[in-house]
Amino acid sequence: MYDADRAHVFHSWSAQGQIDPLAVAGAEGSYFWDYEGNRYLDFTSGLVFTNIGYAHPKVVAAIQEQAAKMCTFAPAFAIEARSEAARLIAERTPGDLDKIFFTNGGADAVEHAIRMARLHTGRAKVLSAYRSYHGGTQQAINVTGDPRRWASDSGTAGVVHFHGPHLYRTPFYSETEEQECERALAHLEQTIAYEGPQTVAAVILETIPGTAGIMMPPPGYLAGVREICDRYGIVFVLDEVMAGFGRTGTWFAADLYNVVPDLMTFAKGVNSGYVPLGGVAICSRIAETFEQRPYPGGLTYSGHPLACGAAVATIRTMAEEGIVEHAARLGETVIGPALRELAARHPSVGEVRGTGVFWALDLVRDQRTREPLVPYAATGADNRPMADFAAAAKRGGLWPFVNMNRTHVVPPCNITEAELKEGLAVLDEALTAADAHTVTGAASGGGSGA
Repeated sequence: MYDADRAHVFHSWSAQGQIDPLAVAGAEGSYFWDYEGNRYLDFTSGLVFTNIGYAHPKVVAAIQEQAAKMCTFAPAFAIEARSEAARLIAERTPGDLDKIFFTNGGADAVEHAIRMARLHTGRAKVLSAYRSYHGGTQQAINVTGDPRRWASDSGTAGVVHFHGPHLYRTPFYSETEEQECERALAHLEQTIAYEGPQTVAAVILETIPGTAGIMMPPPGYLAGVREICDRYGIVFVLDEVMAGFGRTGTWFAADLYNVVPDLMTFAKGVNSGYVPLGGVAICSRIAETFEQRPYPGGLTYSGHPLACGAAVATIRTMAEEGIVEHAARLGETVIGPALRELAARHPSVGEVRGTGVFWALDLVRDQRTREPLVPYAATGADNRPMADFAAAAKRGGLWPFVNMNRTHVVPPCNITEAELKEGLAVLDEALTAADAHTVTGAASGGGSGA
């Protein structure tokens, strides 16, 4: 199997000759294992999508049942699985986001949200934040703010980037959350003024930026963006692909901030990634635009029965088992307190951020200066401190989420408290490998870590 992978599988985001993918034999709940019997507690939830863990029996059974009943059907027809998935999603989306356009994943959900905004407004430009990730397709990668954009950035995609709020590494010289909120909103409005409000179709934001660092927006920021968009007739798009469906201890991260966008993208947790599915939740005002005018977009597998059947089972299971509430409790009583305690003991931990089962540790070389443990977009030898940390975690049986100078704690939303504490203990030990690369560790003659 491994030989066939290396001979024929072209892996994403990778130099093909420099990777050695783990050969996975199976997965269940919060764990997966390789062919040599090594078992790992998954603190990544795949790519932050297995919100109900691997192989949940209720969802597996629902997929089998749907496959026997209707495995596939064209999107132009009304079918039970698709209709019920849309109804269950619309029940949980905020405000009047009651129309659901299904896609195959998060990136094409972003593509279609932007297309809808441009057609609705008759404008071309889209504003997005630098610290963001919105997907790997052409428009989605252009609105992305992180370095994965660079190689595919056409510079003519009608995208303008701006700085979102992030007090720990503020670009606005703020000293308080209030200042950061006020200055970030002023910066956004100034950017809109310089670009010409009449040319801006949409502002798209991850409600809580995920891969870029789980940066909780300061109180009032999202409401402020909503007000600015309303004032200039701009469509406000929230990307909930990673944060949605229980990850933040609420059905959607927007619920934490009492804000309703015009369009909201989703994927990942909608069915725990068991069958590819994404979508756009659409407000009544934008849906009305396409009531008598055709929407010029679609996908062969839009609302695929297997994917929608999995979504129906996932949403019902999350509700029946109280998984969203469980995620909120874990964040408040277990993860948050434990990570803050680790930060007090490890010189490599600069800041702890998060909510629910959606957390990040910002790792630093020097807590005083906040210098990141590795440079921005580091590779090779420059990335050794983070590589040492990840290797230490894996030796302890924990599979970590690592991006740049951060490690994220993003296990399944239904992980047990005992499993969580097991993983946090390994994380504690693995952080000693990062500590060795800090100013404190270097001064004490520390090596590459345990």
